[in-house]
Amino acid sequence: MHAFAVLPDDTTIHDLDLPTPSPQGREVVLKVIRAGVCHTDTHLREGGYDLGSRGHMSMKDRGIQYPMVLGHEVVGVVEQVGADVASVRAGDVRLIYPWIGCGECRQCRAGHDNRCASGQNLGVARHGGYADYISVPDEKYLVDIGGLDPSWAATLACSGLTAHSAVDKVLPLEPDEPVVVFGAGGLGLTAIAILRARGHENICAVDVVERNLALARDMGATGTVLSGSGSSADDIRRSAGGPAAAVVDFVNNGVTATTAFDVLAKAGTMIQVGLFGGEVTIPTAMLALRMIRIEGSFVGTLSQLQDLVRIAQAGELPTIPVAERTLSAAEVSRALDDLTGGGVAGRIVLTA
Repeated sequence: MHAFAVLPDDTTIHDLDLPTPSPQGREVVLKVIRAGVCHTDTHLREGGYDLGSRGHMSMKDRGIQYPMVLGHEVVGVVEQVGADVASVRAGDVRLIYPWIGCGECRQCRAGHDNRCASGQNLGVARHGGYADYISVPDEKYLVDIGGLDPSWAATLACSGLTAHSAVDKVLPLEPDEPVVVFGAGGLGLTAIAILRARGHENICAVDVVERNLALARDMGATGTVLSGSGSSADDIRRSAGGPAAAVVDFVNNGVTATTAFDVLAKAGTMIQVGLFGGEVTIPTAMLALRMIRIEGSFVGTLSQLQDLVRIAQAGELPTIPVAERTLSAAEVSRALDDLTGGGVAGRIVLTA
């Protein structure tokens, strides 16, 4: 099969011929029809993450095997199933939950695959969806998306799920309590849409691009702040109508995390999601005196993805902008370049 992969210490996307997987037991092989493009893929192509003064976290040093086929927002058509598969058959269209754990640890047994310390995530530790076919290790990770546009549905596996999980960590609040969302790209727009769908009425979006803020207003943001030189935490508090009960930071670099801490109300919640890297210095006394809760959030659980798909199927979740492109080595590379450069409104989905 054709697969579009990265090699160690090489940011080029290579068109490789790899063996087509053959399913055993509860495994399922799907023909890829949609593959979303995520900021996480840009970090994986670069080889790791910026840890500020602690240096660089290398994927190769963490044992990630190359060539690495990226792509974790995947919708496919079931092609072959293992002998023990009972819930799907050839021809079924399914969204894939890619955040796969070891299946044996305490977190996995509790249904929190995304917390597994030995994760086997598709598009990271196992080959992902930038390919003709993708192998899923268990049928339970397949979600029926009947009635949904497959391109938009693909984005639910990461941007949708990540936003849904982050919002779960913020709510419940009083509907008029300020919630600030840093970053109005695909994830931030989805979070704003989910907050509105769940009845929240005071949402302030912060971004460096005015076009993204216009989209945020379309999704239901009640206030927006164009970030950059000259803007401050005071501007965000004014736009939100006061200190924030919660902040969800989909950028999560040194600048946004510092500002997020500064805009919080007493006993506020700071949810850190983005992987743009860096570090933040927080006064420890203020952390205690203001009773601030800081929590990292990484994607979500299989049950949360199933819940999100049901919300979408019920028509209760506004769709974010999706730009379709052809699944090829050149388009994977161009999409990752566009994401790195910050020139994407909404989400890019590659179609096969």
